[in-house]
Formats: sequence, C-alpha cells, structure tokens
Amino acid sequence: MPNDLIPPASDGSASGGNAPPYSVSELAGALKRTIETTYDHVRLRGEISKVTRHSSGHVYLTLKDDRAAIDGVIWKGNVSRLKAQPESGLEVIVTGKITTFPASSKYQIVIESLEAAGIGALLAQLEQTKKRLHGEGLFANERKKPLPFAPQTIGVITSPTGAVIRDILHRIRDRWPCRVIVWPVIVQGDGAAPQVIRAIQGFNSGEAPRPDVLIVARGGGSVEDLWPFNDEALARAVAASTIPVISAVGHETDTTLIDYVSDRRAPTPTGAAEIATPVLNELRGFLLDLERRRLGCFERYLTQRRERVSLLSRALPKPVELLEAAQQRLDYVSHRLGGGLLKNLNAHDNVFGRISGRLNASLLERPRLIKTERLTTLSARLEAATTRKVSHARQQARLPDLEIRLQAAFRRMLEQKSERLKRLEQLRLSLDPDRPLNLGFARVNRKGGGLVTSPQKVETGDVLELTFKGNATLEVTATEGATSPKSGPPPKPAPKPAVSKSPDKAPDQGTLF
Repeated sequence: MPNDLIPPASDGSASGGNAPPYSVSELAGALKRTIETTYDHVRLRGEISKVTRHSSGHVYLTLKDDRAAIDGVIWKGNVSRLKAQPESGLEVIVTGKITTFPASSKYQIVIESLEAAGIGALLAQLEQTKKRLHGEGLFANERKKPLPFAPQTIGVITSPTGAVIRDILHRIRDRWPCRVIVWPVIVQGDGAAPQVIRAIQGFNSGEAPRPDVLIVARGGGSVEDLWPFNDEALARAVAASTIPVISAVGHETDTTLIDYVSDRRAPTPTGAAEIATPVLNELRGFLLDLERRRLGCFERYLTQRRERVSLLSRALPKPVELLEAAQQRLDYVSHRLGGGLLKNLNAHDNVFGRISGRLNASLLERPRLIKTERLTTLSARLEAATTRKVSHARQQARLPDLEIRLQAAFRRMLEQKSERLKRLEQLRLSLDPDRPLNLGFARVNRKGGGLVTSPQKVETGDVLELTFKGNATLEVTATEGATSPKSGPPPKPAPKPAVSKSPDKAPDQGTLF
C-alpha cells in the first residue's frame, strides 16, 4: 500500500492508533492518485456496449467480457484520432489509463486509442442463432399470422411498473377502447426470458382469457438490457404461438431476435398499440362516408329507373285509345246482333218448315194421335232450343248492359242539347234590340232620321220620334236643345203630334224635354 494512504500519528508514535480520520474527498483523492500512478498505461480487450455520444463531443461506453465490465470515456479531442469508431457489439483493444470518478466512487478507463479486434462473442453467437432459425423457416413471411382488424381483447406482456404499460393503455384507450389483459413479467436480467415464455404459453393454453393479439413490450436500453429477448427458447415460443404476436422491444434502432420471428414488429411500445388497434373515429367517418355513398347510389339507381320507365311509357299506347277501339268493335257487333238473331230465327224456321213438311208426308198413314204427339215434342224442343239460343246470344252480346249504356248516353245527350238550347235562347234575348223597351225604356230617333244617342246631338225645335214597348211611337218637339239655331226668330212650338192608335201606349204620355 502506498505511504500516502497511512496518515501520520498525531502524537509522534508509529502505531497510528490515534491518527486523525480522512474525509471522504481526501480518501477519494488519495485513491485516485494511487490508481492513476499504478495503472497509468494499460491495454484492455473487450466488447463494447452502451455507446453514448454526448452533445459536448465526449463518448461514453462500457467494455465487458463474460464476467466483468468497466466504464470508459473518450475525450472529445481523441475521438477523431481513433482507428475505429466505437459501436455496440464490436470487440476492440483499447489503450489508456485507469482513473476514478470521485463523485460516485467508480473507476473507469480513459481511452486514448482504440482498434477493432473482431466481432464480439455474444454477437457472434447471436448471428449463429439467427442463421439457424432462418434456415428452419421461422423468419419466413408465409408463416406470419395476420393481425385482427378490430380486436376485442389485447394481451400485453411487460413490466407492470414501467412507463411502457401506461403508454400502451393510454394509446389503446384513445384509439380503440377494448379489454386489455396484462401479464406482469420482468423485462431485464436472467429471469426475464423464462417469464416471457411462460406468459406466451399461458395465453395460448387458456390459463388467462384468450386475447385476439399479444404485445411483448419493453422500453429502450443497452444491448445487455435487451439481451433476454435474444434468447433462442423465447424466439421459438413466439414462433409457436397460435395468437398473433407484436414485438415492441426497445426503440426503433434496437433489434432483437424475437423481432424476426414475431408476426409484426413495432418501433416502440406506443407504435405496437397503434398497430394492434384501428382508430374508432376514423371507422365512424368511414361508415358515414359509406352510408352517404350508398344513399347516393340508391338515388341514382331510382333516377335511372324512373327515366327508363318514362322512356318506355312513351312507346306504349294510351289506355283511352285501347278502350276506344274495343268500344267501337262492341258497338259494331251489338248493331249487327239484332239482324243476326232474326236471320238465325228465319233459318231455323225454314229448316223447321222443311222438316215438318217431310214429317207430314211420311206420317200420313200413321194415326193422327202419333203425329200430334211427335209434332208437339218437336215444337217444344224447337222452342226450347230457340230460347236457349236467344238467351245465349243475349248473354254473349251483353244486350242489357248495352241498353242501359245507350239509355244513359241518350239522357246525357238530351241534357247537353237542352242546356245548349237554353244558352242560345239567353243569347238571342240578350241581342234583341227591343228588349230594353220591355223593361220600360224608350228609343229616341229623329223624325225620319237616325238614332239619337246623346243629348248634345239635339237642337231646339228638332222633331223626335219615341218608340216604346210593342213598337208604339210618339212624336215630340225639343223645346230646349243642346244647341240653338244660328239666326232668326225662335221657332214656333210644333203642333201636338197625333197619338198612335196602339193599344199599349199610355194616353197621358208627354214630352221628355
């Protein structure tokens, strides 16, 4: 042990039993100086993981092997001079010095040079596993199962305490509210892979309500944190699942073995929730759009059918025209029916006469009684046949209906003619020039002249002729007129005109002026 770690005795003795205690910072500084002095130049071989490039330009990483790990730092000035840039999974040989970080009592190596030594043992093992599973066809797209469009139940295999499950539940609740069953597991460490396998098998075997889709989720982390999901047994369990599986392990840049065998890979756990569920509002909008399109198609179909019916109806004859032709044929047949019946009766009468003549000639030698009976029988049969024939003809011709229709037509025609006659009589009376005379008015004419229609056309001394009811006339002289003579003395009053001998004229009728 270096001497600077043993404090001097306060009383000058060599035992140091009463030596004053170090402070924490003093001890951390002493250790830092001791380690930096002892291990100021070392070479390490290991596999890089957890590479972090800080915004300041420094690079932080971890070197590991199968049993231990050490943190390392590359200062900004040395990053550009490195022979190989640090990457996760790369096996490298680094040169630097060991130092401590007093704030957290951790030691680390300050890397001055870095050179690649080959692919890391873990990544090499992972590549071999990938090749083997790929050769068995577990990565083939043909064996991947389709995801349900609208799942009713979703199974989630993840840690129940992390932010991952909250993000998934929140996203599912916003997009497609449905039942979510969470199977809690640990997602880091040696026991993570067996628990995830047990959860997948439990959902498939029916230990829990069977979901429509499974989501295996974990947040981001280093290669070591995500290494349980590179387990071969877990990959085979995912491939053997009868329920579609969505892998959502790490961030978008992180890739694990189950990403290749799962039915769908999501870049993030939130993306897995979006892949597993549709958007309810979008579905509602899609359904409304389908309903609108359906109604539009139905309206267009009805419009086309209406137009087609309209076009076809133009080619059809009018019902009135069909009835008129049938009625015309019926009238023609009914008109010929009477003559046909008479002609038929005459023909049967002639046949009957010929038959009866032959019967009379053939029965002259028979008793009169037999002749009478046979004649009576034949007459009865003929009468019955004639009655049946006439009745049948009447039924076929519908004579009672035709008679009723004919009488109704005559009545309508008579009513129409009577109404027209009344209108003509009223028109004649309205146009009669003597009609106002019957109402007590008189017609004024000049003596031997034309009709007077206005008092302005009458002059003083004009002789006027008044016509009354019954063509009774009366001559009068205008004593006052609208105009007077231009010169000369006023005219003498006209002699009193003689009264007409008409009996309808009143004896005391005087002048109107």
